[in-house]
Amino acid sequence: MSTHIPVSHMAFVRARAGRSTELGARLSSLIEPSRQATGCLQFALQHSQCDADLWLVSGFWSSQQAMTDYFCSPAMVIFAELVQDLVVNSLDFHTFSDVSAAQAEGEYAQLNGAPVHQLAS
Repeated sequence: MSTHIPVSHMAFVRARAGRSTELGARLSSLIEPSRQATGCLQFALQHSQCDADLWLVSGFWSSQQAMTDYFCSPAMVIFAELVQDLVVNSLDFHTFSDVSAAQAEGEYAQLNGAPVHQLAS
């Protein structure tokens, strides 16, 4: 029996000058189909309050497999289309997995014990 570890993704999508409204409209077409995808726990589209060209697409998934299946779905074609149509200036995409407090503390301890590399003196 495999253990399902919740995972998430965040994509910061910056519109080309003058294309933010179009970008938002096209990204909004992902909301309902994504929320209906197998394993989707939450899916959201957000618009920056201080940067009119910046959008955030985020999703939380029941497992890595559910998120991977979603990334392979036809819904993801929209990102290629946005790039091809020159609507997007940049796309910064990250995936994350949950960690326990002990795991996070262990990673912090490893970093504290790591050698320090001085960049400038």
